[in-house]
Parts: sequence; C-alpha cells; structure tokens
Amino acid sequence: MDENLKEKIFLTLEKIKIEDLENFKLDRNKISGINFNNGNIQFSLEIEDLFKKYADRISKIAEETVLKLPDINSVAVILTSHKNLPKRNPEENNENEKSIPGIDKIIAVASGKGGVGKSTTSINLAISIKNLGFNVGILDADIYGPSIPKLVGSTQKPQSDGKMLIPIEAFGLQVMSIGFLVAEESPTIWRGPMVISAFTQLLTQVAWKDLDYLIIDLPPGTGDIQLSLSQKANVNGSVIVSTPQDLALIDARKGLNMFRKVDIPVLGIIENMSYFICPSCNEQTNIFGNGGAQKEAVRLGVDFLGAIPLDTEIRLTSDQGKPITETNSNTPQSEQYKLIAKNIVSKVSNIKTSGPKIIFDWFFYK
Repeated sequence: MDENLKEKIFLTLEKIKIEDLENFKLDRNKISGINFNNGNIQFSLEIEDLFKKYADRISKIAEETVLKLPDINSVAVILTSHKNLPKRNPEENNENEKSIPGIDKIIAVASGKGGVGKSTTSINLAISIKNLGFNVGILDADIYGPSIPKLVGSTQKPQSDGKMLIPIEAFGLQVMSIGFLVAEESPTIWRGPMVISAFTQLLTQVAWKDLDYLIIDLPPGTGDIQLSLSQKANVNGSVIVSTPQDLALIDARKGLNMFRKVDIPVLGIIENMSYFICPSCNEQTNIFGNGGAQKEAVRLGVDFLGAIPLDTEIRLTSDQGKPITETNSNTPQSEQYKLIAKNIVSKVSNIKTSGPKIIFDWFFYK
C-alpha cells in the first residue's frame, strides 16, 4: 500500500471531532489493518468502553471522512472494543493468569485457510518435540472437523475419573479431541456458544499430566475458538501454517494479525507443501509456487520457521494414522520437522509472560 495514502488516512482520522463528544479522539494507535485495493479502503478502529454506545455514529463519521479523500471509492470500517487489563510483572505470579493444571507451556498452531496441512503439521511437530525429550500433549480444537483421531489412528473413547476426562495415549503423547467423543460420520451441528463450551471443556476439564508442551491444533480462520483460547489460557506462542500461493497467504496474514491483536506471540510461519520432488527423476516442482511464506514472513517481521515438501510419504503415513516422525524419524522429511520443532522450543523458552490482552466485543461492517 502507498505509504503516503496510509499517512493521509491516519491524519484524516486523527482530525475527526464529534459534536457533544468532547473527550473523543482517534490517534493512530487505535487505527490498524489499513488495506487498500482498487479504490476500496478497509481499516479497524478501537473504541474505548466510554464511547461504545456511539459506535454506529463513530463508524459512519469515519467512513464519510475517509471517503472524501481522492481516489477512494468505498470504505469499510471494522470497530473493535478494547478492555485494558493491568500489566503483569513477568517475575511475579498473577492470580488472573489463565494457567491450566498439568500444562507448562501452550503452543497454538493455526492457519487462515483450511486445506493447507495444518493438522498434519501439528501432529508431526508434537511428536518431534516429544522426540526432543519433552512431555507433550496435543488438543484438537476443531470441533466441526476434527482430524487428530485419524492422524493418530485411534477411535478410543476417553475414560473419566468422575470429574475430568483422561486423555488418550498415542505415540507417547497425551491426546484429546471431540472426534473421540462423537461418531466419525456424525456432523457437529452446533451454534457458537455450544462450540465454545465444548472447546473449554476439552481444554480445562481434561486431566493433563505434567506436560511440558500442549500443542493446540486450531480450526482454520479467526473465529470463536481462537478468541476463546486467548481469553481462557496463557498461550506462550503461535505458529502459522500456510502453503506458498497468494490465496493461502492472504488468510494466513489475517491469522497472524489476529494473534498480534490478542497479544499472543507469533513464533513464525511454516511453509507447507512448499515443493514436490519427483520420485523418478528427483526433479523439484513448485506446484503451489515456492518461497511465498518466507517472503511474507520477512514482510510481516516474523521468523520463517522452515519449509515442508508436498510428499507422498507424509500423506500415506498420515492417512494410516502413523505419522512419519514416529514411524521413520530418520527421513529428510522427519529431519525437517525436527529442525522446526527445535526452533519453536528455543523461541518459546525465550518468551516472557505477555502483557494485557485485547478482548474483541463486536464487529461492525459498513
């Protein structure tokens, strides 16, 4: 985006004055996500609780003001509210911190778009971290389309001690998924509150035991589950999985910015299905392009964690419920997962407890 246009938008919005709202002021710290495409502008405004009841009015004024700029055809304003929580001293325990018994650190694995191999990446990263000598669990947070039971080759039903569910054991991991509790062919036809309730139970009412790391395989997108996780748990870091092509990177960018909004550290981006090596001639083919995620990581100022190939063995072992990192840890593919796992563990160990979180109360679209 043209930096001059971006600056004009900042200056225009900062000059807004609203009659009978003397204390209302927009500064650039409350303006984010400015995006310009073919004359169409989209941006987000953070509105303090004091002015929530004037949200519609503020949105309309902001829209009309920016629309007066040259070459602007339409304006979309997204309003979010922002609640301040007291900053935490990393050296002190805080009773408000959302710690979960039995879990030391939590890593969220996310993607903006489905079909990029996020769940396959999640299970192989979990096994790779386990192979480094850590106690690891994995939680399948996709209530509508759970994949982890298939990837670990288990249809067991979790037992209960009367109060808590006991996680399934697979490949030395503690595993939990809604897929263990419902039939594989049975659709989950639930509205948002029921989904959030189910996710909360899977996260907090499971007897996780002495985990160094819990890997959470999030559903695609930036919806209820992602926001609930940010509010209910102290997440130590997030990983974004994307394929190289622009179509996937657009949504990966949204996922990354969502984690930044809710103050969850972004550890980096993994490029999955990065390239294909022909088993006959050993020639590399970039089916979805190559290097797109790495370039995006540089552009967004986050680390590039590594590239995973589009590979038949990864697909076969995943379909068989015997992930490649468990069945053959010496393959080049497994070695690549291992390098990424080492990188993630190193980064998480250097991250201190985060500060306040932003809570999204509502969205308005104009």
